[in-house]
Amino acid sequence: MELGKIQTLTVVKQVDFGVYLAEAGREEERVLLPKKQVPEGVQTGDEVEVFLYKDSQDRLIATTMEPKLVLGGGAAWLTVKEVTKIGAFLDWGLEKDLFLPFRQQTKKVQAGEACLAALYIDKSGRLCATMNVYDYLRKDSPYAKDDRVKGTIYQISGNFGAFVAVDDCYSGLIPGREFFGQVSVGDKVEARVTAVKPDGKLDLSIREKGYLQMETDAQTIMKVLEEYDGVLPFTDKASPEVIKREMSMSKNAFKRAAGHLLKEGCIEITEKSIRKL
Repeated sequence: MELGKIQTLTVVKQVDFGVYLAEAGREEERVLLPKKQVPEGVQTGDEVEVFLYKDSQDRLIATTMEPKLVLGGGAAWLTVKEVTKIGAFLDWGLEKDLFLPFRQQTKKVQAGEACLAALYIDKSGRLCATMNVYDYLRKDSPYAKDDRVKGTIYQISGNFGAFVAVDDCYSGLIPGREFFGQVSVGDKVEARVTAVKPDGKLDLSIREKGYLQMETDAQTIMKVLEEYDGVLPFTDKASPEVIKREMSMSKNAFKRAAGHLLKEGCIEITEKSIRKL
């Protein structure tokens, strides 16, 4: 029997307050499935799929309710039900709420909000939640290079980029060179897989392949030109910082898109500005 996981066990004894379950051939190790959780018509010898956790008295107990998190199952968005002096308690689909210690919070949480969390066993053998999900995200995704994926940014590092929980369970990273503009923890993103690392982690990009991205960037330039009444007060010779701030793209991407628009006769580039034609 494994704490924190869904498993199929066999009914070995029926009592007034429920049934006792055990693994086949290991009837001496039993766990109680309370009466209100017992499926109708279950008899001794029947198999039941259950999740194992600990009750309020730290006793191992089974439930037929399906939790939103299991050990080794990645992460999930859970609603904060209560914040107390010792930490927060999360709704994870079971009668007993899941404890999120303060030290496992990457930011202060409040009742009613949702947070991305993973499940772990603490030093006392109890199931708890953590918002430090990096080590708990799976590395066996079904995705390959150039696949499109969806995920949530859960951490941003100045050195590495934006860490993404793909499908809220697989480990992904958008390197710093691959995103421009404002991204924040909690943002939902759609991305393209640029590489699958040997360890199974995914490298991602929220930018399209070059020829597709150039069209998108060109549209961005035209949109910003409209906002500037048809004249940008800088050119492709501006500093990378100015271009990133104003256009949310790299200087090279800006030069490619501006050159494309120039060739198409959509703009003219003067010494100090770009004008819409």
